[in-house]
Amino acid sequence: MAAQRLQEALPVDTFVWDQNFTTGLEAVDSQHQMLIETFNDLSEVLQHCNATGEDAGLEQAFERMLTYAQYHFAEEELLMRSSGLDERHVRRHIQQHQQFIDQVGTMWRARAALQDPAQSFVGFLASWLGLHILGIDQSMARQLDSLAQGLSAEQAFAQEMQVHDQGTQALIRMVGRLYHVLSVQNAELARANALLEERVAQRTHELEQANIRLEAFARTDGLLQIANRGYFDDRLQATCASALRRQQPLGLLLIDVDHFKRYNDSYGHPAGDACLQAVARAVAQALPRSTDLVARYGGEELAVILPDTDASGTAVVAARVVAQMAALALAHKTSDVAAHVTVSVGAVARMPAHKDGAAQMLADADAALYHAKAAGRNCWQMAAG
Repeated sequence: MAAQRLQEALPVDTFVWDQNFTTGLEAVDSQHQMLIETFNDLSEVLQHCNATGEDAGLEQAFERMLTYAQYHFAEEELLMRSSGLDERHVRRHIQQHQQFIDQVGTMWRARAALQDPAQSFVGFLASWLGLHILGIDQSMARQLDSLAQGLSAEQAFAQEMQVHDQGTQALIRMVGRLYHVLSVQNAELARANALLEERVAQRTHELEQANIRLEAFARTDGLLQIANRGYFDDRLQATCASALRRQQPLGLLLIDVDHFKRYNDSYGHPAGDACLQAVARAVAQALPRSTDLVARYGGEELAVILPDTDASGTAVVAARVVAQMAALALAHKTSDVAAHVTVSVGAVARMPAHKDGAAQMLADADAALYHAKAAGRNCWQMAAG
């Protein structure tokens, strides 16, 4: 269905999806299909805008496409790092990801200068997607296959540098030239637009920077400087869906500061705020990977998302959180648990039963947190199942 929609929405001589564009990596190919869907959605809105002059939903469609592209890039980069691919390939791959983000942003901001924004923009996306899959992604897949056959990362990279199929290589070069031409063309349009409307562009830049700061603010808890509840909810939903697609487990922690009301009553609210900030830093330091997320769940509760983490790994992190708080040794004179600030942790780890399994995982983690408190606090408990 995705392939059919792509062929209908894009010029046939620009990009055609078929089995030759698969990588053989199920998760990557699935993400490519979803990326194509976001391209098609954006194309439809752009064409509707061209026909009616109405831009309702235009920014949202672009943001959905860009957000999913960034998610896909992050997943690929995590796969490359965790698989131990040669660093030369990893650097080049990440550079291409960043180039796309930069170029698509530049083109989007300058779309008013395009004679046919829908045709130009979608043609640009299609040529990039062809280059992305036929070039760097299929190269990544071949190197992963070589690693599985026992080659070292250096040997796999060296082998990849040899020419495989002349026809495919010629096609990649052709698509690459098309992508280069479109990139240069769009960059020239952007520069012309900037010269003609310099003052407007400056104001637009200021507004964009303000929007970036506003977006960051909207995702961040102002006191603790970690993710807020809204961003946590979104990430948990996305991570659940990703875990289900890739058939990988997901770990989740709910963390509550023991007797925090007593702390506030004894030391005052400013000290209570400083205590929560120290707890947030300690929890963040207990997380093993940059892909893990700590967020403020509400009041004195924090939550942690642990992608690709089974029950044993989740238990290790939960125990580390409890130990990290003990090492912090932040005095709590009115606690009947210990002389220092402690936390109770509820943990759950499993592959979600369905893509909307976030609510059940939260409920199970909350139940485990209740058991940790009933067990005397200053400990962690794992949900059953």
